[in-house]
Amino acid sequence: MENANLLFFAATVLPLICTPGPDMLFVASQAMSGGVTAGLRSTAGICVGYIVHSALAALGVAAIIAASPLLFAALRWLGIAYLSYLAFRLIASSMKSDGVTPLSSKAATNRFRRGFLTAALNPKGMMIYFAILPQFISHDGSIAQQACLLSAVFIGLCAAVYALLSLVIAAVGSRGPFSDRRRRWIEGTAGCLLLVAAGRLAT
Repeated sequence: MENANLLFFAATVLPLICTPGPDMLFVASQAMSGGVTAGLRSTAGICVGYIVHSALAALGVAAIIAASPLLFAALRWLGIAYLSYLAFRLIASSMKSDGVTPLSSKAATNRFRRGFLTAALNPKGMMIYFAILPQFISHDGSIAQQACLLSAVFIGLCAAVYALLSLVIAAVGSRGPFSDRRRRWIEGTAGCLLLVAAGRLAT
């Protein structure tokens, strides 16, 4: 697999990872309530949860692509439609002022386990594996190996982003919720990047 393809995949999924969602809010809440150790422990659980997704995707994607190029094309366009949908949703949300997005400060008794379940049951993570990841797989070479490599990139980015988030939150301390202005800026930027990615994939 070419390095350029891996970089493009990373650029496509990074806005999704950085967009506030179940994973990010969970890690942030644990880091605020329990410090950097709690945030890193939650991050580890999330990464293990996505390893389960990657194992299923490696087997499923290989079977789908080997069975029918038509199904692969349909899956590709499903991914493009999903990226476009997310982009428009994010841009629309960034234009609305909803006050402040709160972060739960409730301490988890088992942060690793809850992080695992958060990732394993996260619909956004499922769509990345089953609608976006297949678009970056080439018919040349081992399909399962490519799926595992792309999964490693995604999990590595999750680990880096959420670990950095834990360190930042622990460093500045608990200073209340994220501002609405920051939320709108993040969502607007992520939406524009996803539109660019969807256009690139479509062409």
